Amino acid sequence: MLKGKVAIVTGSTSGIGLGIARELARLRADIVLNGFGDANEIEAIRSGIEREHGVRVSYDGADMSKEDAVRGLVTATVAKFGRLDIVVNNAGIQFTAPVEEFPAARWNAILAINLSAAFHSIAAAVPQMKKQRWGRIVNIASAHGLVGSTHKAAYVAAKHGLIGLTKVVGLETAGSGVTCNAVCPGWVRTPLVDKQINDIAAERGISQQDAARDMLAEKQPSLEFVSPAQLGGTVAFLCSGAADQITGTAISVDGGWTAR
Repeated sequence: MLKGKVAIVTGSTSGIGLGIARELARLRADIVLNGFGDANEIEAIRSGIEREHGVRVSYDGADMSKEDAVRGLVTATVAKFGRLDIVVNNAGIQFTAPVEEFPAARWNAILAINLSAAFHSIAAAVPQMKKQRWGRIVNIASAHGLVGSTHKAAYVAAKHGLIGLTKVVGLETAGSGVTCNAVCPGWVRTPLVDKQINDIAAERGISQQDAARDMLAEKQPSLEFVSPAQLGGTVAFLCSGAADQITGTAISVDGGWTAR
């Protein structure tokens, strides 16, 4: 379905981003991976996807907290592949604390990576996509882009902002062949969520299994985690012809979290 298309997926060396990158590669898109991690592990991931799906896969370690690096990622991709069709803004970090105790440095870092990075990549990518008369921008927001939660001031603010950015870009690119949408996952079993499960287990003196169940029961009526592969399928749908008239919107993949 995506043969000949080129996709950047930020934060794609593990977790949600890797699941999305694998699904787009399965549909024959060429992939630019991005993120931090062990160089040998990243190379194994890169070459594995390339070999399994017969597509071109490159890696760019651009730091999503830095404006020039984010825009440079887009420029380098166009220079290398000659085009850019899909940008998935997935990179994100988390920190929790009551608002009066929230460190300013953590606030700034979360806003930079979870929100400003998406702005910079979109601003750099839209001219190329408009020139091609086709482009897909998918921002990985969160259920926390639609509802609030205690001790997550920066994360909730950034994800709400990401949905607002999605609406504006959707309006500005309407009719150009470019769409911009947000995907809002609930709890996904990733290293980020595993850390929160470990924290809950330690705080309450319970097993990790019980902590995971308590986490799901509090928010996610399905009582099941969303998988990275399912999110990859959602992104793939937004890149399909069936989604040509879906833009400026947020799609929840949250087991019923935001239906309450």
